[in-house]
Amino acid sequence: MSKKPTKKPQWVIEKEQNKKAGVDNVWLFGLHAVRDALMNPNREKLRLIVTLNAQNKLEDAIAAAGITPEVVDPRRFNAPLDPNSVHQGAALEVKPLNWGSLAENCIGAEVPRVILLDRVTDPHNVGAILRSAEVLGASAVIGTRHHSAPETGALAKTASGALERQPYLRMRNLADTITELQNMGFVVLGLDGEAEDTIESCLQGRKDLPVALVLGAEGPGLRQKTKETVDHLVKIDASGGFGSLNVSNAAAIALYASKERS
Repeated sequence: MSKKPTKKPQWVIEKEQNKKAGVDNVWLFGLHAVRDALMNPNREKLRLIVTLNAQNKLEDAIAAAGITPEVVDPRRFNAPLDPNSVHQGAALEVKPLNWGSLAENCIGAEVPRVILLDRVTDPHNVGAILRSAEVLGASAVIGTRHHSAPETGALAKTASGALERQPYLRMRNLADTITELQNMGFVVLGLDGEAEDTIESCLQGRKDLPVALVLGAEGPGLRQKTKETVDHLVKIDASGGFGSLNVSNAAAIALYASKERS
């Protein structure tokens, strides 16, 4: 006897329909990530699910967003999240942010700094990089449309609100993006543990220039095409023998090392 197919939940059906139509909505979760999204006037908010306790904690943000929440029993929290998600009783469905073009985000700062990610797919790493980028004043974090972490609830939670404020662009082709930045006047440095030069030595006397830092995934590192396209391969200056840094830590250190300080 054949097994009767399981009916898909409505949220799954709607997500599949949206994806076919080119719209891939995102569920953000956790009090901090949801609060920052509610307070972001540029974020299109679709549906808010909260427990009574979370509603009380988010009362001001909910009022500012002008959204009517669905208040549910904590034991019947029905937002379509991974069961392991630490949602703290709050989940918000949103549309992805549109940050605009590369030029709009990378030109205009007094001394621009940009981070590019070559196949960094872990949303927790990208979230941590966004947080560091905001703290250290980067103009943008740039990944690719494929083989990079998309905007997700896990990424937003790790970013601790930075996703709402720090431009995160996903471009079609990384090598073309590097070339476009070079044409804008950026010095593009690729992080490679085998490089001879350090970030500091390569930028000696040039820290007043726009700088883009390219980091690869842990393990494989930068692709060969990326290495051939950047202006210089550099390493993080380190003392003693040590293993490779986590990519989010490397991004923060590289960004700090590239900045001009009095």
